[in-house]
Order: sequence, then C-alpha cells, then structure tokens
Amino acid sequence: MASLIEELVDTLQKEHDIYRQMIPVAEKKTGIIINNDLEALQAMTDQEQAMLEEITALERKREEVIVNIGTVVSRDPKKINIKTIIQILDKQPVEQKRLSKVHDNLKKTIQRLVEINNHNKSLIQQSLEMIEFNMNFIQSTRMSPGNLSYNKGATQLDMPASQTGMFDAKQ
Repeated sequence: MASLIEELVDTLQKEHDIYRQMIPVAEKKTGIIINNDLEALQAMTDQEQAMLEEITALERKREEVIVNIGTVVSRDPKKINIKTIIQILDKQPVEQKRLSKVHDNLKKTIQRLVEINNHNKSLIQQSLEMIEFNMNFIQSTRMSPGNLSYNKGATQLDMPASQTGMFDAKQ
C-alpha cells in the first residue's frame, strides 16, 4: 500500500507541476487576447494543448492507482477519491500529510488557473461582442437609404420622406 500511496503522491505532484507551468501561459494569453494577436494566441493554445495531453496521461495513471488502492483496502474504486484515501491513512500520518499537502496545492493551483481562464473567456466574449457590433454597424450603414453625410447646412439628412420611420409597417 505504501508504494501505491507514493505513486499517487508522485503522480499528483507531476500534475501540479504542469498546472503551475500553465499559469504563466494563461496569464500571457490574457495580454495576447487584449492585443488581438491571433498568431500568438494560436501558439499559446498549441502549447496549452501539449500540456493538457500530459495531464490527461497523468490523470489516467492517477485513476489506475486509485483503483489499485481501492482493491487493496477492499473499497469500491468508483466510490473512492483522494479525500477518502487521506481519511484511510489516519494511522499513517506522514503519508497522510504528504498526500493532503499535494492535494491542497493542486486544488489551489487549479483554482487559480480556472480564474485566469474565466477572465480570458470573458475577454474573448467581449471581443466577439465588439466584432458583432462592428459588423452590424457596418451592415446597417451599407443598407441605410439616402446620403448619410453632412450637407452644407450640416443639419439635414438626404432621406426620402417615405422612409423616415423606424419600422416598416407593410411587412
């Protein structure tokens, strides 16, 4: 069982290290989104994807170790998680403390990454809304009748009288 706990701690620590590496990437991505640099954004996304593939492999390994731990302690592997394993280790305080510490660190790091990603998501959403607004504005100026430029008096628009209303009642 001790070797399984050691393997679990090691796997969680590797996951934590990768997530920690992702934080500066996500923070850099914030500036890239603000500067609207699509090429750099694609490069950052590719870098994140490579890290996520490593995390996916580590998560599979973690799940496998948890299944093995569940088998050793005669518990259903589908109902066992890290917190449960920490509770099981109450008679082994050193291992319990190590597992608890790496688990807490991993949770904090993931929470920070989620905050940054939510901020980036919000920036991207705002950017998309601005693009949509600009497209609608451009489309509306192309479709609007008459000449929308100023004339000599700068107070009148050349608009046919029949199209001065906002709604088309004939439709």
